[in-house]
Amino acid sequence: MHSIQVGNRKISPNEEPFIIAEMSGNHNGSKERAIEIIKRAAETGVDCLKFQTYTADTITLASNKPDFVINDDKNLWNGRQLHGLYEEAHTPWEWHEELFKTANDLGMIAFSSPFDQTAVDFLETLNVPMYKVASFEITHLPLIKRIGQTGKPVIISTGMASVEEIEIAIRTAKQGGTDDIILLKCTSQYPANASDANLETIADMAERFGVQVGLSDHTLGIGVGIAAIGYGATVIEKHFTIDRSQGGVDSEFSMEPDEMKALKEETSRAWHARGKTHYEGTASEQKSKQFRQSIYPSQDIAMGEAFSAENLKICRPGLSLAPSFWEELIGKPAKRAFEMGERLNESDL
Repeated sequence: MHSIQVGNRKISPNEEPFIIAEMSGNHNGSKERAIEIIKRAAETGVDCLKFQTYTADTITLASNKPDFVINDDKNLWNGRQLHGLYEEAHTPWEWHEELFKTANDLGMIAFSSPFDQTAVDFLETLNVPMYKVASFEITHLPLIKRIGQTGKPVIISTGMASVEEIEIAIRTAKQGGTDDIILLKCTSQYPANASDANLETIADMAERFGVQVGLSDHTLGIGVGIAAIGYGATVIEKHFTIDRSQGGVDSEFSMEPDEMKALKEETSRAWHARGKTHYEGTASEQKSKQFRQSIYPSQDIAMGEAFSAENLKICRPGLSLAPSFWEELIGKPAKRAFEMGERLNESDL
């Protein structure tokens, strides 16, 4: 499983997790708010700011027929006409260059999810370093092929996809011309329930498809994202906003700055904590062994005097003979004289 270079950042199981803040439609139609979101994201320390590139007309039809209206009581956007929703949520293409530059100037990588081939062509004029295939687009093979033709790394969110659909998407991207592929485990529910995250799938995906795997997380809070690191996730993506109370199409399941900062910090700790299989204690633990208990004379003992529960005691510190030698000592004559508190050695057995 090879590492993937994106700008000045390497994505790899041997590197700290790559954290993506997804702006989506949380700019609420204001370029000034979009710029402020980018600035606040940079302050949290995330690696990357992700956009979405489409217009209402490139992603759907301006129709009021039932097929084009969301009808799902459990959906955040129930009752919304698709064209109207996407018109509200889209990031105007004429903003992209300035927004990307703002993110780059603040030390973040900027890239996007295109939703049709024309969006890829447009993003290529901005020299984006990688692409994201949204979970709903995993069966959009012409789009994936076009992204693959750029030769740039591609992150594919798997959402509701079957094993076969994932295999076809990977094959299509590779046939297009890229070998740098990362899958994201994703629950396409907004917000998602933690009980539906099924994080064990991350390790299975990595083994099954032979690529790096991360998490596109729509749950509330940071717990699921942190837990994903323990299953081998190399990338965590979360939607981001300045303040959920200010509203926005994705605000309900988006992270605020303090939460995103905590996610960045705690996923780093989780990654460092994975370590390796190791027993016997670390180098930093060696001094702690003195806080074990060991066998010490609890009073002066003359040479030849029998060791007993009256003249020996198991106590702290752990610098004398280990308690495992207790039965072997009791009843045996002392080979030499001992003072109370003097260490015993194996040579004294």
